[in-house]
Amino acid sequence: MKLDHKGWAVLVIVLGAVVAGSYTLGRKQGGSSEEAASMDAGVLAPGTQLPGDHPPLSSSPMPPPPPMSGAAMPTAMPPAVGNGAAQFTHFRVGNRNVKGLFIDGPYAWIGTSGGVIRYDINNDIHKTFDNKVDGLISNGIFHVSKIDDRIYVGTYGGGLSVYDPQADSWKNYNIPEGLADQFVYDVHKASNGDLWVATWSGANRIKGGKLDDPSSWMTFDVENTGAGLPNRWVYALEEGKDGSLWFATEEGLARYYKGQWQNWKHSDGLGAPYEQVKDAIKSTNDPAKASKHHARNKKDQGLQDVNVAYNPNYIISLKVDADGVVWAGTWGAGLARFDGKTWKNYTTADGLPANHIFMLYIDSDGRLWVGTNHGLAKMKADGQGFDTMTTADGLFANNVFSMAHAADGTMWVGSFGGVARIAPVRN
Repeated sequence: MKLDHKGWAVLVIVLGAVVAGSYTLGRKQGGSSEEAASMDAGVLAPGTQLPGDHPPLSSSPMPPPPPMSGAAMPTAMPPAVGNGAAQFTHFRVGNRNVKGLFIDGPYAWIGTSGGVIRYDINNDIHKTFDNKVDGLISNGIFHVSKIDDRIYVGTYGGGLSVYDPQADSWKNYNIPEGLADQFVYDVHKASNGDLWVATWSGANRIKGGKLDDPSSWMTFDVENTGAGLPNRWVYALEEGKDGSLWFATEEGLARYYKGQWQNWKHSDGLGAPYEQVKDAIKSTNDPAKASKHHARNKKDQGLQDVNVAYNPNYIISLKVDADGVVWAGTWGAGLARFDGKTWKNYTTADGLPANHIFMLYIDSDGRLWVGTNHGLAKMKADGQGFDTMTTADGLFANNVFSMAHAADGTMWVGSFGGVARIAPVRN
């Protein structure tokens, strides 16, 4: 069966979980759809076994601890994560990915494949927004963030949904309003006030962020950029310190600066060579077997004989640091660093837990965090190597799709099946 780009979108979501390995996470929660979307929170003391429906952390699993009321972190903080005494809270969201996550004062906003959850950290209560509310068309959430005083949600098949907390109302923007595609993967407000939206049919620029002004909308795609945007599937976008806009696509990295487009691919240095990473890739899920689009992409790179999950041009995640250095996470080819002239690629040989880079995050100290299909890594202060975390250190699951830090230093990490809130890491 061959899929068009919308059909392939569904498969991409599934593969994100499949590549993670043999875990079967979360639990199918009974009751109404509201109950199914709720978070089941419990505090696990240091050294206790995860709930019974989790993969065991040892060969001799202990019985799960009894449920505990309240989701607030204990006041007394044990030694740092990674030193054998991690303190953490798990929130289960069922068989769903947690692709979006950010902290806004007392609230944790959690984007799942079953809607958006607003969790009140102080009062241990939550509210679920799904397609039952006016304006939020799709329950599949790829992106959630706050821009000015609004919450922006990029959805799978439902366009861009914007929430006004003061009015407690949602408004949806889709193809009739000027959106390039109803699949929205990222949203960013540039320093000049323009709003940029990454979709699976190009990138939208909304001049001045005037969403309700049709004349403010413009779409950049492969055709009208002269292939400067090398692929219409845009997964992430970031702004550089000079005002340049960077785009993660399925056929490389693109930059838009002063009205000009430029791009870089594996042939320029993006992503580690197959020979370097092939032994570390355990998944044999080959996108080219499911989509003509991916098959053509693979043929163009001379990868016809590669039958594992590897595509060095396929950028899944993107960040630009304070120095203007671009970090690109690839599909099986590791983490790529680009300073505008020179490329450097990091793989498991450099200490990463895996070479599929689902998420990149830069904390308030400027440290880079890397979410992979086999754990979370933080680049060491000297840039040489990584400190890693897995379920043994408190992660809900080893596939990491999103993360954020709260004001008290606690770290929130989203995976398939749930979210982990972990005490501050001290190193």
